[in-house]
Amino acid sequence: MKSHTDYLWFNTPDRRGYINITPTIAEHVESSGVREGLCLVNAMHITASVYINDDEPGLIRDYDDWLERLAPHAPVDRYRHNGAEDNADAHMKRQVMGREAVVAVTGGKLDFGPWEQIFYGEFDGGRRKRVLVKIIGE
Repeated sequence: MKSHTDYLWFNTPDRRGYINITPTIAEHVESSGVREGLCLVNAMHITASVYINDDEPGLIRDYDDWLERLAPHAPVDRYRHNGAEDNADAHMKRQVMGREAVVAVTGGKLDFGPWEQIFYGEFDGGRRKRVLVKIIGE
């Protein structure tokens, strides 16, 4: 069995952002040499997310609006977690969007359903964060 590990780094300038990382993950799968297996993509910070959905600008804006209504950033004093930082809302947004995505690798390629893409979701930007890419298989 082969195993390939790498890390992606992000530092988004805005508090929230959504980045399609599918082409980058596909490059990692190709360079791994794995033809049949699994690809795990995991946000390694508790205020960021990795998720799979459609790369449609309206949907991404809808997600952002919905998450902000669900766990608004301000006023920050509404949250008990806020103290040294003001990111309680980011923790909640990550909990909803998830921490990872696992995609099958078939024939050396990511094996998606129609329209599926992998995204990095940032909910407390302005600092460097990493994402684990782990590919295993034959």
